[in-house]
Order: sequence, then C-alpha cells, then structure tokens
Amino acid sequence: MARLKEYYVSSVAPAMMKKFGYKNVMQIPKLDKVVINVGCGADKDNTKVIEAIMNDLAAITGQKPVVCRSKKSVANFKLREGQIIGVKVTLRAEKMYEFVDRLFNIAFPRVRDFRGINANSFDGRGNYSTGVKEQLIFPEIEYDKIDKVRGMDINFITTAKTDEEAKELLELMGAPFAK
Repeated sequence: MARLKEYYVSSVAPAMMKKFGYKNVMQIPKLDKVVINVGCGADKDNTKVIEAIMNDLAAITGQKPVVCRSKKSVANFKLREGQIIGVKVTLRAEKMYEFVDRLFNIAFPRVRDFRGINANSFDGRGNYSTGVKEQLIFPEIEYDKIDKVRGMDINFITTAKTDEEAKELLELMGAPFAK
C-alpha cells in the first residue's frame, strides 16, 4: 500500500513547491510520524483491559504498542509513579502511509454524521491532532469481540514550519477537513 507515498512524490510535492515557492525539494514539508494514543482511564489497574487495548491497537496499526507509565504520583487521581496509564504506537515510513490512507479513506467515512475533521487542531508548529471516539470505525476491529468502546488520539507530526503548510500537506494527502 505504498500508494500514498507514491502519490506524495508525484502530486503533493510539486503542488506544495508551486504554492509556497520553495526553491529546493528538501524544503517541502513531509509527514514525519503518526502517533496513536489510547488512555486507560479508570481501568488502569485491570491488566485484561490493558491487554484488550493493546490487541485492538495492534490490529489497527499492524505494529506492537508500547505501554505508557506515569512519571509522578498524584493522590487525587489515585495514581502512583510507574503505574500504567495508557498505550501508544508510533508509526513511520510505509506503515505510517498505510495507516493514514486507511484512516482518511476507510475509517473517517464510517463515522456516523461525519462532516470532516476540525481544521483548527494545529499546534502552531505544523503538527495536527485529532481524536476518534470509538475504535469500531476501523474495519480490523470486530464488533462482537470488543468489551468496551474506547477512543484514541491521533497526532500527525510533520516537518512543516507553519500550520498553513501542514494543512495544505494533509489536505493534498486526502485529509477530509470540514469546510
């Protein structure tokens, strides 16, 4: 599924070069990595729930997730240092392009009443973050096998210097931004 990467080289790069007037090919922003994060919330003590989250994330991304642990103890949240608080996956290269392609073309259209993703979720440095309310929008997840509907955060880290460049890059890659 290197279709998106080939599309980037043949269509996205020349369009970006023309719009922003880059003099060198190396100035063109690229998608550096995609980070998918799922927080455990109240189920942080249950190892079966964490295992289920890891299995879902592995099925969606095709890569083994990493467990995230707390850095500090916070009494109000009943949280101890070193306790598991979430699971994340960092995708790069081919797996990243494959995931982005499936997210934009298969998963997002499956969301009920989908009108596009928010175009205001850029961080000021060319990175974009969005959230998904349920993991069921991915075709890899079987409805009967899930124990609970969980959301996830998806972060697109780019080499763009400004939000305008990053938005144009993601738009050319097929991101369905709300009009």
